Amino acid sequence: MGAAACEQRPAAEPVNEATGTSAVPFNAAATSSAVALPTASASASAAPSAAPVYRAAEPFAVSDAHKKIVDAADRSADDKALDAGRHPGEMLSFFGITQGMRVAELAAGGGYTAELLARTVGPKGKVWGHNSKFLLERFAEKPWSERLKKPAMKGVVRVDRDFDEPLPADAKELDAVFMVLFYHDTVWLKTDRAKMNVNIFKALKPGGIFALIDHSGRPGTGVSEGESLHRIDEETVKQEVLAAGFKLDGEAHFLRNPNDTRDWNDSPRAAAEKRGTSDRFVLRFKKL
Repeated sequence: MGAAACEQRPAAEPVNEATGTSAVPFNAAATSSAVALPTASASASAAPSAAPVYRAAEPFAVSDAHKKIVDAADRSADDKALDAGRHPGEMLSFFGITQGMRVAELAAGGGYTAELLARTVGPKGKVWGHNSKFLLERFAEKPWSERLKKPAMKGVVRVDRDFDEPLPADAKELDAVFMVLFYHDTVWLKTDRAKMNVNIFKALKPGGIFALIDHSGRPGTGVSEGESLHRIDEETVKQEVLAAGFKLDGEAHFLRNPNDTRDWNDSPRAAAEKRGTSDRFVLRFKKL
């Protein structure tokens, strides 16, 4: 998704950067690949023992196929305006999305990421685009419904469900499930995240991935700033997802911003001139 258009709602509500949020580009020259990481061991609740290390953005190789998807002439100008800060080519390549895959996006919002996924998996693939009743009522119904009319969205199945059990029974043996810039919002929405993560795990086939991108909180803050700053501690996310049975398969750094102090509200409405410049982590979890 991105999460929600904040201008229409209080800053405490989900922030959809997929519907109208420009972002400052980070360095994304395509030359390197991500490295698999061991299971996270740091305590989510413990305060950091040293000053946090803010990692600089690193390049990641984008395949020719994914470049063509991003550069497609019939993508909307609004969507293309978001690309500089979202790096969709790097995202698609890092998570390995290809033609014929069965994928889902949770909190699809207005559908920026869902459309990219639909274009990538093509007519032989399938995409489930999920939104909760809350998101639809607050902002997503109109842009999501309009996007679903586009030819590129022909292979997308609309899913209206709560986050605890986000996917229908037919969404099974999936290659990937995406959640983009929204996991932090499930905290203040009172989602049973343990249940949600287990249900995501069940929906994936062996080897399937949970693709997770979110705004970085300061180490040791856990989930405490999900509502106030729209951020979440990366180690907390790792621990919660690993508890559902996933293996941390890798991470990428093309959305890192070492200049982000992580102590300000990154929702578009509250961020003002900092809008779109938050440090973001990109995690790939795998069902073994």
